[in-house]
Amino acid sequence: MNTTRIAIFIDGGYLDVTNREECGAVKIDYAKLANKLAGNIEILRTYYYNCLPYQQTPPTKEEALRLSQAQKFHAVLRSLPRFEVREGLLVYRGSDKKGKPIYIQKGIDIQIGVDLVLLSAKQQISHAVLIAGDSDLIPALIIAKNEGVLVH
Repeated sequence: MNTTRIAIFIDGGYLDVTNREECGAVKIDYAKLANKLAGNIEILRTYYYNCLPYQQTPPTKEEALRLSQAQKFHAVLRSLPRFEVREGLLVYRGSDKKGKPIYIQKGIDIQIGVDLVLLSAKQQISHAVLIAGDSDLIPALIIAKNEGVLVH
């Protein structure tokens, strides 16, 4: 690899929950975040992964509004330089004991893992930043490290 480049991988669902619980849901400027994380390293791409909100058939007014807001947010991210948005599927898994709905992200971890492994194996990046909290990504991290990528 001749070039020092970084890819940033953001699990949007994980970041949303962490931001809400730890920081009181502060507004995030994703372009500034990516530049801060990259430091002086050239950014190949920032990947943002998340699911659009769950929709019943037919959707409620609140669900339709949440979907519209999420689609607009993803469009804003897509318009940022070197940003890529990848969407998974949010699946309803019933309710907890308090009647609160349980939703599960599907397809996010595998998309992150595949992107990280492909960029590493093709020597497109020398560094990677991962904002996620899922142990399912450990095998992809190990492969990236074995390919010589410094994972932050």
